[in-house]
Amino acid sequence: MSSTDPGTQPPENGEQAPRRNVRGHDWRHAMRSEFSDWQLWWARAVMVALAVISGLVIVGFTALAELAYDLFAQLRSRWWWSPLLWTPLVACAVVWCTRRFAPGAAGSGIPQVMAALEVGERPAARSLFVSLRLSLAKILLTAGGLLGGLSLGREGPSVQIAAGVMLQARRLVKDQRRIHVHGLLVAGGAAGIAAAFNTPLAGVMFAIEELARAPEQRNSGLIITAIVLAGLVAVSIYGNATYFGVIRVEHLNLALLLPGLVLTLLAGVAGGLFSRLLIASLRGQGRDPLSRLRARRPIVFAGACGLLVAAIGLVTGGATFGSGYESTRAMVEGSGVMHVAYAPFKFLATWLSTWSGVPAGIFAPSLAIGAALGNDVALLVFHTQVPALIALGMVGFLAAATQAPLTAFIIVMEMVNGHAMVLSLMSCALVASFVSRLISPPLYPTLARLQLERIPPPPLEQAPHR
Repeated sequence: MSSTDPGTQPPENGEQAPRRNVRGHDWRHAMRSEFSDWQLWWARAVMVALAVISGLVIVGFTALAELAYDLFAQLRSRWWWSPLLWTPLVACAVVWCTRRFAPGAAGSGIPQVMAALEVGERPAARSLFVSLRLSLAKILLTAGGLLGGLSLGREGPSVQIAAGVMLQARRLVKDQRRIHVHGLLVAGGAAGIAAAFNTPLAGVMFAIEELARAPEQRNSGLIITAIVLAGLVAVSIYGNATYFGVIRVEHLNLALLLPGLVLTLLAGVAGGLFSRLLIASLRGQGRDPLSRLRARRPIVFAGACGLLVAAIGLVTGGATFGSGYESTRAMVEGSGVMHVAYAPFKFLATWLSTWSGVPAGIFAPSLAIGAALGNDVALLVFHTQVPALIALGMVGFLAAATQAPLTAFIIVMEMVNGHAMVLSLMSCALVASFVSRLISPPLYPTLARLQLERIPPPPLEQAPHR
């Protein structure tokens, strides 16, 4: 077979035909195909702009959430007993507003995005789970929960918020074939994680592991573009700093093996129980008095949960209030040691905050619980390998609670700059997630199926009159 293109004859002197013209023709054709379609470039420009806006929105949401919790801390420092009144009042107000104006904003936000991925191109059903209106409501209501000192995180809500922003590309691009809903939702959700945690790699893995579960549904170019831009916005504003500081592991040896294994199993069991408890509570099918109260009087139930969260916070000296960021950072940096009771109390406070019905994420509280478990095991082995055990506890409990081991591993590795513990963190995440699967079904897919039950059935067609 001749190496020249069809229709091209070799020269008579036997020399090889020059390929410059062919390459030039191909290059010019590719350039014309790439730049002549202005609608394609408009769609790309819209997605780039919305990715940047998503990052800015998450940064603003972070600032608002931190301001809200700072105001609560100031209130508590002035009147130590104020959470007993303020926290239940705020819980009632947030749940009332959520149920009255934005039912789709309740909970974490990750199940809503997964449900929106299921309904795909059905705008009416999709708007029940992800929209710009729900993004705004999520920002205000989650910040309201932190204003009351409830034990919740903002990372899960960031997924729903950023997905709602990215979805606005469908309004700005006339040719809907150029922008797929699935790609926008996955890219927005991943960008939310990347900007909230300042962990771009974790955003990529979250998109693949939790949102885009089928290979044919993945749009890697769009996802990576959104993640990079959202992460760049976060880094530009907050600096290239780790979320919980830098963990310092001097040396790893066999002395870590036994306590690390015990911690991994403990985190797997605790995370599995946490996931199972959340699913059973949020499903709302319990026959116990509290479940019946939640079904009949949801506002009163929210106030009761808020009162219990306030009582737990006062018993622990305020440690269980909020997301747990300060406690976790203190443990990671070695500047503070938590009481052995912190982990179970934080567990209860986070469960009650989520069960109350307020918009609440569990990522940051899960990391706090895991860090406390690692701290407790370190105390049992006489403060041996404390930083390493804290990091293992964080990744183990988060992986068990979410059953997303790769996402948990990368989040913790990036947040604490734990590259020296790559294999240890990965092994802990995989084993803890396996243990959790023996105890509980996957948390987010199960809650997503509950979200899909909110879709009203199609109207029955009336039989024609005879």
